[in-house]
Amino acid sequence: MWSAEQLRARVDTGEIDTVILAMTDMQGRLQGKRLHARYFVDEVLRHGSEACNYLLAVDVEMTPVAGYDVSGWERGYGDFVLTPDLATLRPIPWLPGTALVLADVSGHDGAPVSVSPRQILRKQIARLTERGLIPYVGTELEFIVFQETFEEAQIKGYRGLTPANGYNVDYSLLGTSRVEPLLRAIRLGMAGAGLEPESAKGECNLGQHEIAFKYAEALRTADQHALYKHGAKEIAAQLGLSLTFMAKPNQREGNSCHVHFSVRSAAGEPVLARGAALSKLGEHFVAGLLATTAEFSVLYAPNINSYKRFQPGSFAPTALRWGRDNRTCAVRLVGHDQSLRAEHRLPGGDVNPYLAIAGLIAGALHGIDNELELEPAFTGNAYDDATAQRVPATLREAQNRWLSSQIAAEAFGADVVKHYAHAAGVELAAYEAAVTDWELVRGFERL
Repeated sequence: MWSAEQLRARVDTGEIDTVILAMTDMQGRLQGKRLHARYFVDEVLRHGSEACNYLLAVDVEMTPVAGYDVSGWERGYGDFVLTPDLATLRPIPWLPGTALVLADVSGHDGAPVSVSPRQILRKQIARLTERGLIPYVGTELEFIVFQETFEEAQIKGYRGLTPANGYNVDYSLLGTSRVEPLLRAIRLGMAGAGLEPESAKGECNLGQHEIAFKYAEALRTADQHALYKHGAKEIAAQLGLSLTFMAKPNQREGNSCHVHFSVRSAAGEPVLARGAALSKLGEHFVAGLLATTAEFSVLYAPNINSYKRFQPGSFAPTALRWGRDNRTCAVRLVGHDQSLRAEHRLPGGDVNPYLAIAGLIAGALHGIDNELELEPAFTGNAYDDATAQRVPATLREAQNRWLSSQIAAEAFGADVVKHYAHAAGVELAAYEAAVTDWELVRGFERL
């Protein structure tokens, strides 16, 4: 991380000529501006910059959508303010002469925009902090690499692409060597941007890989996740490749984003473990995650495609059970003593990290505040458990659960519930209006 003074010194020497000011949108993407570095240090550092408030009221195609309270034609599509969070100021090694800083979103009156993903996470962290607890999070984000450029992939309609590996390279050192130039460029680029890479490994789908980073406090992890996802695409493009974080891009294994989550006391002491077992607080913590997962699924699985991961035997959960080191459960307890943590296995590679982590914190708080009792750990294959509550099967089901959730209304507020329910509705309407390849194949001649 750089201080404002360190940035200014590098601008004075000409080392930095561009500063990216970025916010996170509803889809978890970085949006913003490239600013001339001298203008940034002389002006934007003091008063921020403006951006159209439609950035929190568009679909994935950046089409303005009616029905949002935060922005719309009837409100004139005005601006909100992007205020740099200097704790996130850093160099971007893969872009010459460039630094980046993330922004918090507020109105012209200085009030935070409550439906902004970063603000939603800040609110949940504050709720946890009030109880003397600090959240720590690590995200494991998978992606699939293709030999085509992004432009070539688009021209092909994203079909018939050539994966970077022609066979399953899960843990294969030989197979991952084929993609090591890209993986190394991403690891070193992210290290230069202040992240802490741990490892890279192959995964099951053809061309699928994962780069893991050290866990950190919740907001920092979300910030780093968003930057990593953005930067990985930029680095792949520079090397003439493309990659996707889609939850389910083909019929093989999907891209997951398992989220490792624990809490500590304000003094930094782990509080989930009691020797080899869960503490009482730890039991309430896990019980709260289980009790709220279905109602918060919109936060963990925000797209139509997200729900196609949840298939038996896919390593994506279908049963809302928890187990010790059991990858068939929605919540997997891993580690021991100080490293004990919950791995939430619902999110896919398409997840917005701020919303997912906010959901985990709100769920844990529900369990802690209400002292929920934890069911026994599940052993065996949870896919075969006919008695378990199920993960929502569709975005429509998840939207209904979210809208009717009293827990969500109390934890996030009616404005946030309405905003992200509407986002799900926009996605559903677009999908239901589309004519798919599946329909053409079945109906063009035969019907």
